Amino acid sequence: MKKPLIVQKFGGTSVGSIERIHAVAEHIINSKKQGYQVVVVVSAMSGETNRLMSLAKQVDVVPAARELDVLLAAGEQMSMALLAMTLNKLGHAAASLTGVQAKITTDNRHNDATISHIDAGPILELLAQEQIVIVAGFQGVTKQGDITTLGRGGSDTTAVTLAGALNAQECQIFTDVDGVYSCDPRVVPQAQRLPIIDFPSMECMARHGAKVLHLPSVQYAWQHQVPLRVLSSFDLNSGTLVKGENCHRPMSGLAILRDMCLIHIESERILNVQKQCQLLGITIGNVIEHPEWSAIVIKQDDYTKLELAFQQKISNSEPIGLLTMVGLQAERSAERSCQLLAAQSIKTIHVASDGLSITLAISPESIDKAANILHHAHIASSEALVCLQKHASLNE
Repeated sequence: MKKPLIVQKFGGTSVGSIERIHAVAEHIINSKKQGYQVVVVVSAMSGETNRLMSLAKQVDVVPAARELDVLLAAGEQMSMALLAMTLNKLGHAAASLTGVQAKITTDNRHNDATISHIDAGPILELLAQEQIVIVAGFQGVTKQGDITTLGRGGSDTTAVTLAGALNAQECQIFTDVDGVYSCDPRVVPQAQRLPIIDFPSMECMARHGAKVLHLPSVQYAWQHQVPLRVLSSFDLNSGTLVKGENCHRPMSGLAILRDMCLIHIESERILNVQKQCQLLGITIGNVIEHPEWSAIVIKQDDYTKLELAFQQKISNSEPIGLLTMVGLQAERSAERSCQLLAAQSIKTIHVASDGLSITLAISPESIDKAANILHHAHIASSEALVCLQKHASLNE
């Protein structure tokens, strides 16, 4: 009988030192002893990618994209080799594979490539030899043979895509947090760990700023129905399981996007600006069209690029933060949420909804206070808990 297969991904802090790598090896060995075939994806050691990027920028402020990928890919290769060495020393056969060796094919977009195909042959061959396979995350190769990297959070994407290609039972993402929380616990101390969350809610939270999982990895897992589990590599618990098509929670959580910019634009220029943003590779978070004014919301870092293209057509701009509530009752809570914030002298600049969520645009200095107010009202208060329990019983 074929053993079940799991894919485990360990982030930079999990492999940040030789001691941490040894602890990761023990995690992996424990999984193998439980009867699993194990494929592991690793990130670069914490700080290593930044170190390599700094070296590149000492050579050229804007390094050649192709060569930058060759350089940055070395970070993950260091982690995979050290982990494979550790496992072998502990008596468990392990082999490391670069993105090229694992036959992870991507498109030609250097520094932000997309995986187009994985030939599972090399990995399956090693698994058949009872080996633990360690794959470098964040990287692949073009059809022309050039090394590419997948952009921010790319190791998550590597792990989930491998899990899909290998028909894994589960993809386990080990990080420095012990699961998905109802809000960032560093911002909201009352935030609760969610034992389970559905794909639509997780995708919505990741899209609106929740950083625990990289958005493309969630979208791939949802599309290919790969169960995801977020776990801590420092504390042993069951973490958060991400699976299922339907949201059953009145309110799953809150996500925060900081450093955003609200740019007022002449109404007749909106379509033109949208086209220009597309050409510049700028993602528009929201388009706001009021009777009196029109605006777009983009990242603060993208403002300069847009200003160069449309300096005479941008009337004014202001920094904002976006606070998104996700859940079945999110839309219905919009009016009350605005009232709660107004009672604490927090002005809501704009409200947008998309069915499973509402997004409030507010001043950046108020974002943390607003998150705590709305989390308490809609998730942590006794009234909210009664509502959650009622919905849980209805969906059992």
